[in-house]
Amino acid sequence: MRCQILLLRMPLKKNAEVMSLFLSQPNTVVMFFDEGRFGLQPNTGRCWALRGKTHRIQVQPGYKFFYVYAGVSPTTGDSFILLLPWVNTEIMNVYLQELSYAYSDRWIMIFMDQAGWHKSQTLTIPENIHINYLPPYSPELNPVEKLWLWLRRHGCRNRLYKSENELMDSLGTLIKNMSYIQLKQLCNCNYLSYYN
Repeated sequence: MRCQILLLRMPLKKNAEVMSLFLSQPNTVVMFFDEGRFGLQPNTGRCWALRGKTHRIQVQPGYKFFYVYAGVSPTTGDSFILLLPWVNTEIMNVYLQELSYAYSDRWIMIFMDQAGWHKSQTLTIPENIHINYLPPYSPELNPVEKLWLWLRRHGCRNRLYKSENELMDSLGTLIKNMSYIQLKQLCNCNYLSYYN
């Protein structure tokens, strides 16, 4: 736990050095983590239509939503993604336990933002997981943000879902069909290599 507290205050350059050293060890993986909120209110965007015709998109105000918790490795394309109902420390503990179980034979370094539930005193961090925090107010440094944009564009834009379960099924299918190569390209994070 002491190591994790020291990592909290390290600048981005130092994070890159720690990541390189960590990856030089056997059975290691570095993941970037974030939560994305998805709901029934559709994202509207441009689409093709006949010249002179206005294409109408059905919308309905809906305030039911859920969260996609995603850890993605930009170097290998490995990922661990769960659809969960809320964002809080209790649910974060569930995610970390499941991640630890899924990668029980590996050491995992996670880069994440500094949300309150990520730094909570009651957060239980499994032994094979090390947490590193990104600088505050810098979502552009987290490559998982690109995954949210992709999912919203390909799974939510101009689509009206009748239920939360229908949206979950659609997003789940999109996520399952993504290959390691797609995730690696989508969540490319070579800014850390500039510091090496």
